[in-house]
Amino acid sequence: MRQRVAVLGTGKIGEALLSGMIRAGWSTDDLMCTARRAERAEALRARYGVEVVSNTEAAKAADTLILAVKPQDMSTLLEELSPHLPADRLVISAAAGVPSAFFEERLPAGVPVVRVMPNTPVLVDEGMSVISGGSHATEDHLLRAEAIFKPVGKTLRVPESQQDAATALSGSGPAYFYYLVEAMTDAGILLGLPRDKAHDLIVQAAIGAAVMLRDSGEHPVKLREAVTSPAGTTISAIRELEKHGVRAALIAALEAARDRSRELGSGHS
Repeated sequence: MRQRVAVLGTGKIGEALLSGMIRAGWSTDDLMCTARRAERAEALRARYGVEVVSNTEAAKAADTLILAVKPQDMSTLLEELSPHLPADRLVISAAAGVPSAFFEERLPAGVPVVRVMPNTPVLVDEGMSVISGGSHATEDHLLRAEAIFKPVGKTLRVPESQQDAATALSGSGPAYFYYLVEAMTDAGILLGLPRDKAHDLIVQAAIGAAVMLRDSGEHPVKLREAVTSPAGTTISAIRELEKHGVRAALIAALEAARDRSRELGSGHS
């Protein structure tokens, strides 16, 4: 079914969704977006050939609205949209931590809300978008949301009660890998490698390991054991990681990220 989609708050994630839909074959006639600054609006119009409108115009004209603003800006945006939003519109939120009930309380009765947590690899079409339906969302609404986010990666449905955990694991997940690559690059320099060579070695190892995890279907323990020879280099490194509590630190870090997501959803800045 043809639908008109508006991206409200076309920052990096919003622009990635917009460009992904265009690459997937969406007509620019069915897409629109909003931007705060006139120069940003003009850049989006020139780059993608889409209509750039006001938030209220988007509420009136689009079948689906993707709200891609920061969590702390969401309440103000909903106040602006609510008087102009018919009950048959689908609202998709891409804001971390904000529950669907927050939207349902501030929008006209019955408006369906789908909560989505994408991550930054949507910028290279390798994202993961975690999808949950609000109390008024139907299977059709979830399918419509998936059609928007699938061009920029994979989608996964979870109960909304699991969204904060998914935000900690997937939404913030790429940053943990960048942190690990940064630390391993420093280690490579300490071991005598030039920075650029250390970086290239680690990035390719990360890509290869990720593809093997994705395509082999093997448990990560089995893949790790295949690299870990008796009395070899790998087990020596693993022993040090365990000695320094890296596994426990990661678990604690993800718990902290989950708790912060909950705080954002409860209105704590």
